[in-house]
Amino acid sequence: MRTPDPVIAAGAWALEHGHRALLAITGGRFPKKMLGMQPLELHTIGRKTGERRSTMLTAPICEPERVVLVASYGGSTDHPAWYKNLVAEPRVELTIDGVTRPFVATTAAPDEKAELWPTIVAAYKGYDGYQRNTERDIPVVVCTPAEP
Repeated sequence: MRTPDPVIAAGAWALEHGHRALLAITGGRFPKKMLGMQPLELHTIGRKTGERRSTMLTAPICEPERVVLVASYGGSTDHPAWYKNLVAEPRVELTIDGVTRPFVATTAAPDEKAELWPTIVAAYKGYDGYQRNTERDIPVVVCTPAEP
């Protein structure tokens, strides 16, 4: 049975705000890992407002020259707003361990996604369930450092 989108949205809201509260309470010290992945804050430009938007995410692959994000939104039928924003404006910032750096975000091509997917699922098995919960192809986003 498919998880309804309102349930997914409520869960996403709880995770986002819980993560922010935990960071505030601990002065940014915790969490260092979430579900075995690197927690981070993604900063995009709103495609409708032009304003800076931030969201807490986890990265199944987090390397100095490549950070991989999964636009799963818990298997919702629609892409998350942050993904729509970075498609419209791929210049983003990532805050990892308190350091904010500029990146360029691109959606992985099908062959690149196929290559990354086993590593992504090894980091967090839930992504497979999210993909099964939706008919949309969940995008994988590869962020590389922006040129200075």
